[in-house]
Amino acid sequence: MKAYRLLDFRSLDDLQQCEEETPRPQRGEVLIRVRAVSLNYRDIAMLGNRYPLSHRKGLVPTSDGAGEVVDVGPDVHDFKIGDRVVGLFHARWFGGRMPMYSNQRGYGSENDGWLCEFKVVSQEAVVHMPDNLSFEEAATLPCAAVTAWNALSGTAQIRAGHTVLIQGTGGVSIFALQFARVLGASVIATTSSAAKAERLRQFGASEVINYQEEPHWGERVRELTQGKGVDRIVEVGGPGTIAESLRAIAPGGEIASIGFLSAQGAGIDFLALFGSLATFRPFSVGSRETLEDVCAIMAMSNIKPAIDRIFEFNDARAAYAHLDSGSHFGKVVVRC
Repeated sequence: MKAYRLLDFRSLDDLQQCEEETPRPQRGEVLIRVRAVSLNYRDIAMLGNRYPLSHRKGLVPTSDGAGEVVDVGPDVHDFKIGDRVVGLFHARWFGGRMPMYSNQRGYGSENDGWLCEFKVVSQEAVVHMPDNLSFEEAATLPCAAVTAWNALSGTAQIRAGHTVLIQGTGGVSIFALQFARVLGASVIATTSSAAKAERLRQFGASEVINYQEEPHWGERVRELTQGKGVDRIVEVGGPGTIAESLRAIAPGGEIASIGFLSAQGAGIDFLALFGSLATFRPFSVGSRETLEDVCAIMAMSNIKPAIDRIFEFNDARAAYAHLDSGSHFGKVVVRC
């Protein structure tokens, strides 16, 4: 089979395609013909050695994939040959609290990921795909969609009448916009592009703020909400955006912290955090249970993931470069 391995963390040249033996499933495992893989910012960060968690050289990269079961090992009862499946981001987090070891066993960071033609995984590490999605669409779910849903529902469910703030036009932010609208909430979005602002409005954002023109966009959010602030912020920026998020959040609201796209910045001011009277909740994606919820939502609401561009397997490097350019709207996918 063909597979990619990330041999070092210096440049795209370290992403190398190679020929490897096709694995065979053992007891409780399934063999998946990988049909599509989606990229996340963590993949770009790893490539440049900026990923804040442990990551090893020489692994098959990427964490998100979808495909078809082509073989099963003994004692596999949940799946059969021909089933269409999508993988978990955290392969051994099934529900409840996140196991303490989950981030130490991540695909593409500590274990081989999905950028390959065939992959063996435990039957517990995949779920059935929604029938209304293609492999390319389903491959966007494990990280971005699960993270977005967790951000909106993890502690207190967003509901009709609430206001949600999303940052930028990456996969998590667009999924959060789509889910928030399904739940009946209004959405304020930030971006630096007039063209992207128009697309955000087409996806249902009620207000869009250009953060290049209004760098203190937290104040603008207050104006748009008659001084109250927003009920939930899907915080993907990190140190570069948290100060404005603290200005924008309503007392009793929640900042769901899930990213580090803006590594440069002053970070958290304790007095600003304390004075916001809001909850700051960092978390890492979600469990199998959350992915199952997401699949049900995608099917019932007929939501289609926003895919910016699909690249062929041999063009995986170009997919990485396109994501790294920051010009994308939604997800970047590699067809395997």
